[in-house]
Amino acid sequence: MRRARQRRYQVHPYRADPQWSRGMTKGTEGDRPDHAKPELQPRGARHKGNRPINQAEAAERFLAAPRHQQQHDTRLWTLRQRRDDQMWAMPEWEEMRSLASAIKEHTLSHLDAYLEMFEANAKANGVVVHWAKDAAEHNAIVLDLLQRRGAKTLIKSKSMLTEECGLRADLAKAGVEVVETDLGERIQQLDDEDPSHVVVPAVHKLRTDVAKVFAATIGSDPENDDPPYLAGAQRDATRPLILNAGAGMTGANFLVAETGAVVVCTNEGNADLCANIPNLHIVSVGIEKLVPRTEDLAIFVRMLSRSALGSPITQYTSHFRGPRKGGEMHVVLVDNGRSERLGMEEFWTSLKCIRCGACMNTCPVYRRSGGLSYGATYSGPIGLIIDPTFNARKYSNLPFASTLNGSCTNVCPVKINIHEQIYAWRKVLVRQHETPFVKRAAMKAAGALFSRPAIYRAAIERTNDALASLPRFVIYNGLNAWGKGREMPHPPAETFHQWYFRNRGGRP
Repeated sequence: MRRARQRRYQVHPYRADPQWSRGMTKGTEGDRPDHAKPELQPRGARHKGNRPINQAEAAERFLAAPRHQQQHDTRLWTLRQRRDDQMWAMPEWEEMRSLASAIKEHTLSHLDAYLEMFEANAKANGVVVHWAKDAAEHNAIVLDLLQRRGAKTLIKSKSMLTEECGLRADLAKAGVEVVETDLGERIQQLDDEDPSHVVVPAVHKLRTDVAKVFAATIGSDPENDDPPYLAGAQRDATRPLILNAGAGMTGANFLVAETGAVVVCTNEGNADLCANIPNLHIVSVGIEKLVPRTEDLAIFVRMLSRSALGSPITQYTSHFRGPRKGGEMHVVLVDNGRSERLGMEEFWTSLKCIRCGACMNTCPVYRRSGGLSYGATYSGPIGLIIDPTFNARKYSNLPFASTLNGSCTNVCPVKINIHEQIYAWRKVLVRQHETPFVKRAAMKAAGALFSRPAIYRAAIERTNDALASLPRFVIYNGLNAWGKGREMPHPPAETFHQWYFRNRGGRP
C-alpha cells in the first residue's frame, strides 16, 4: 500500500557476493566442517554493580573459543575491505569526509537553533514532538503513549538509543511486550543478550548458535543451520506479531531540520513495517542526529552504508514526514548526557558519530575480543570515548582496551579523532583516580624510571640479561600480563644506546 507521507528510495539487494544474501553481516553464516564439534558461544562481560567492567577477562573467554573468534575477525575484516573498495572507487572520498565532518561540527555548534527548527517543522507536518532529558524520562514518555492507547505489543526496528535507555526492560515491567524486528536484534533478544555491534548486532554468533537459539524459542529445526532457513523461520514467527501490534517504534539515522523529516536506513524493510502497520508510530532519537538541510543529508546517505558494510547504499532509505491518514506520529528527542558531552572540550566531537561501525570493523582489539566483552551499549573504539561519559567508574577500564594505532580515526566517515580521545580519556581517568591502584603505582614507577636516563639504560641492560638467562617459569607467571597471550621479545645482543656509542663514539 502506498503511503503519501513517505518517500522511499529502494535499490536492488547487493548480489555480487552470494554470501551477502545469505545473511553474512547478520552473523548467521559461518561455514564449518560437518564433523566439527560444536563450540559454545562465549558470553559477555560480567556486571557487578558499579564496579569497573573487566573487559580483559571477557576478552580472554572470547579468545578461548577459536571458531567464534576467527569467524568474528574474518567477518569484520571483510567489511573493512569492502569499505576500502568503495573508498578507492570514489576519488572524492576524502573531500566527502571533510564535508561531512564540517556539517556535523556546524550543526553541533548551533544545535539549539536546529532543534527548534526541526520541532517547528515536524509539528507543522502533524508530528507530536516530545523532549526527554534522560533515559528514565524517555521510557516514561513511551510508556505513557502506549498506555493511553491500550497498546500491549510494541514492534521495534533497530535502535541503539533504546538499548542505551533500557527501554525493553522497563516496558516489560509494565506488561508491554517489545518485539525486535531486525533479524540480528531479534536473534539477540531471543538469546537474552545485548547487541554486540551497532550495525550487525549478532555478528559474534555462528549459525550453529542461531539454530540453537531459534530451536529453543520459536521451534525451528535444531539440526538445520542453513541461513535462508533460519531467516525464514524467524520471519514466519515474527510476522504475525507485526501484523497484530498495537504500536510501532523506529529509531532515526538522521533528522532534517529544514523539513522536519525523519530518515531511517535499513536493509530489511522492517522499519517501514513498524512505521506503517500500527496506527501509532513512535520515533526515538538522540538530539545529535540532526542535519540542517536535505541537501546536507545526501552526503551522509552516500557514506553510511559504504562505511558500515561496503555496499553503495542501504536497501531502504525511508523519509517519514508525518503521520499516515488516521494515525499518529510522535518523535521523542533524547538528551541523556549529550548536552553535557557537548560541553566537554576534548570529547564533544564524538557526537558527530553516525553509528556506521567502521571503527569497530577495523579495530584489532574489537575484532578479537567481541563486542560483548565491553559490557556496554557502545563497544569498540567509539564506545571507549562514549561510555565513560555515562559512568566514568564503571567503564574506567575501557579506554585502556586499545592499541592507539589510529586505524579507527582513519576510517571514520566524519573524521572523529577517536584514538586521540581514547588517550585523552586515559589521562582524565588517571587524574580522577578511576584506575586500579596497581596500575597507578606501576605508571608512577615507570615515570620515575623513564625520567632518569642513566637508571633507565642500566635497567634495560639488566632486563635483557635476565630474559636471556632466566628459566621460562620465572618469566611467564601471573605478574607478567604481557606473557599471558604473547611470547616475550628475544633480547637483543646490545641496546641501541650501546650500538650508537660503539659505532658513533657519542657523535651526533
